[in-house]
Amino acid sequence: MNKSREEAIALSRSLSELKIPENKQVILFVPFPYLLEVSEAISTNPAFSCGAQNCHPAPSGAFTGEVSAGMIKSCGVKYILVGHSERRQYFSEDSPFIADKLKAVFQTGLKPVYCCGESLDERTSGNHHEVILNQLNSEVKFLEKDQIKDLIIAYEPVWAIGTGKTASPEEASEMHRLIRDWLCEQLGESGHQVPILYGGSVTPVTAPKLFEKEHINGGLVGGASLKFDDFAGIVLS
Repeated sequence: MNKSREEAIALSRSLSELKIPENKQVILFVPFPYLLEVSEAISTNPAFSCGAQNCHPAPSGAFTGEVSAGMIKSCGVKYILVGHSERRQYFSEDSPFIADKLKAVFQTGLKPVYCCGESLDERTSGNHHEVILNQLNSEVKFLEKDQIKDLIIAYEPVWAIGTGKTASPEEASEMHRLIRDWLCEQLGESGHQVPILYGGSVTPVTAPKLFEKEHINGGLVGGASLKFDDFAGIVLS
């Protein structure tokens, strides 16, 4: 929940002028009021796409203030963020609700970027593997195999979001490997094709060492995405 309309469009337009390597893709997850104009601002660069930060699982109805996946699709948007840690923490979104969102996104023909991660207490208690596997099993496993193949998964160590802390490349890689193994259990060799992003205070300094790890396929960038130089440095790292 950042930036005025003018600021969001200007930043998006500046970012879209970057020359992105052919093997990279950039998705900008912007607030609902800016979806149409940001989509237009980045339309000249095929490496860029626009995504919504949230949706409601129902296709329509008396849910004042909510936005459905179908409404988002009608704005020309291809991606929706589902299960972000802030939605879980501040809006009490539980596993059944998140699973319903994933189902709704796929039924609408859009692509979800699904987030999972553990809190500081869960990591320090040694339960972080169990937490991630429980999230995957209760929120993702019910999907059709072709739908799981079409996911983008983002691992978010919640203890590293907005705190300035970052999981070491080794810690992040360990958790990405856990997710990769789970995907391969569900999909066989196709599990290697599902992108897994790291999201936890990614900066231009930390990004290169994180992205060189085998199972880290990119980043879900938070605060650094609000500053052109920082985000450009991550995208081009």
